[in-house]
Amino acid sequence: MRLKLGRPDLTRYSNRFSVPAAEADSPLWVTWMGVATLLLDDGSAALMTDGYFSRPGLAKVVAGTVSPSAPRVDGCLARANVSRLAAVIPVHTHIDHVMDSAVVADRTDAQLVGGESAANVGRGHGLPEDRLVVAVPGEPIHLGSFVVTLVESHHCPPDRYPGVIDAPLIPPVRASKYRCGEAWSTLVQHLPSGRRLLIQGSAGFVKGALADYHADAVYLSVGQLGLQPPSYVVDYWTETVRAVGARRVVLIHWDDFFRPLSKPLRAVPYAGDDLDESIRILDELATHDGVALELPTAWRREDPWM
Repeated sequence: MRLKLGRPDLTRYSNRFSVPAAEADSPLWVTWMGVATLLLDDGSAALMTDGYFSRPGLAKVVAGTVSPSAPRVDGCLARANVSRLAAVIPVHTHIDHVMDSAVVADRTDAQLVGGESAANVGRGHGLPEDRLVVAVPGEPIHLGSFVVTLVESHHCPPDRYPGVIDAPLIPPVRASKYRCGEAWSTLVQHLPSGRRLLIQGSAGFVKGALADYHADAVYLSVGQLGLQPPSYVVDYWTETVRAVGARRVVLIHWDDFFRPLSKPLRAVPYAGDDLDESIRILDELATHDGVALELPTAWRREDPWM
């Protein structure tokens, strides 16, 4: 098979960057900041998934050691106007999700919520045990105005760094030390408004795992999805979007995470994924089901429940 060169042209999808902007009286809004980093905020309480802001370049990730960049983390938190969080929740513990999570939790006095692998990242950064919450799969966790339920999921194949982080991880380390750990489907309920959201941080699934849950909207990872056979994409949609009955889907984890957030986002090259193919198949499924299929605008407060 001939290698497809280049990367998807995002201007082809300019009409899909259409998630409604949050209004002044929105009871809850979401801000996307690349990959699967999402800020959920109601003006008085907030939580964040991942908080991946350092985004070291490809050469450093492949050939060197990595550690969080305090200036990039602090700059991104300031840009998002974040000073306090109820929790930071890594969707799994690969580098592009968890590397900065403990730093963000430390900066914002947040709890670090996830599996034992995430807790070991927190321990490696010196977070005290009372700030580490090791989730019981399927058991609701009360975090300020939110109830979060972490449901066991799978990473999209292939998982290049499988396994768990079984000891405190102290950077700098090779990127391969950030093993996948526990992968989650993250369900969030906002108690004051009753709004519900599913954050699917990797394009994997466990069959039937979400059958008993409901969400109005889904932030759906498409990282590596474009390399899967069409049957896998259909199963993924069925086990996530259809399972929870969502009416709006916002695609995440399509951006080149080796590129710093100070530059405009661009799609992952075809050598690593095919966003065009993902959108082609997902658009057919969304049209069939009457579901809105959209892309988020980075750094903008958006209201996917409108």
